[in-house]
Amino acid sequence: MGWESRRIDQDAAVCAVQFPAIGLIWWIGEQLGDDYAYAGAYGAFAVFALACLLVVAPLVLPVLGLLHAVVHVLPAELLAHRAARRTRGPVWAWHLALTAVLGLIWAALALLLWDWPFTTTAPLFAALGVVPVFGLEWLRRRPRGPWAVWLPSLFASVGLFLLVFLGGVLATVTGILEEYEPPVLSAGQLTGTWRGEEGAVLSLGAGGRAELTDVPAESGSADQNAEPAFAVCDGTGTWLLDDKGGHERAGVVVRLDGECGQETYWRIGGTESEPELFVPFGDPDAPDVRILTRD
Repeated sequence: MGWESRRIDQDAAVCAVQFPAIGLIWWIGEQLGDDYAYAGAYGAFAVFALACLLVVAPLVLPVLGLLHAVVHVLPAELLAHRAARRTRGPVWAWHLALTAVLGLIWAALALLLWDWPFTTTAPLFAALGVVPVFGLEWLRRRPRGPWAVWLPSLFASVGLFLLVFLGGVLATVTGILEEYEPPVLSAGQLTGTWRGEEGAVLSLGAGGRAELTDVPAESGSADQNAEPAFAVCDGTGTWLLDDKGGHERAGVVVRLDGECGQETYWRIGGTESEPELFVPFGDPDAPDVRILTRD
């Protein structure tokens, strides 16, 4: 079995089926997670971005399907035919198993290159081969021809997208998927070292003292569009927990001893197990959001 254009076309078509549904699942997950509320118009932007993706989908999906087929599904299929000839087992079963194995390999590579969490990416990458494998088994029993490949792919993609959409609506209405709530942390839980981009380190001491290294702070400029939108400060200061409802959510007020920057309100986000501190700088409609995570 070779890499004929017809076979590659079929693999690309079935791989493309799942990407709109995957994109919708990702979008739903983003909406249920911390959207850094009150940090800008992210909700409207997300809806606009989703609409744009639906418009360009007919151009993007074949490319994504071809890429997925070449690096994942098709190599596993070639190995599956060889394994089936030696063991006389069903090709589809070997194809499914080898696609899962190859997904684990790609997840391990992502861990080494980009430090992606293996426990999350491994099942996701393995699952990406399920729809293509069974789709190929069905597709190759159908009449041949260009419309016999991409037209069923289009209908299946729309159907899967609508199924995920309806499932998300029902899960939200019934309360299975709950709206995000920021964690409630005590001063003791906030005590410790928090790190961010470009070497930012904020140490919150038990006595209310704070130490800053390359930490962004309010610049004090009245111009929201000023560049840069914040000051980068080193030094010491004080901090306190504000959980009295004075802001849209609880947070940490950091005041510096020196002249660098102004009082900065770091909102609490993330989850109980992985809390975050974040603050939006600059234009509220398009803020520069800086995030600190705890060691």
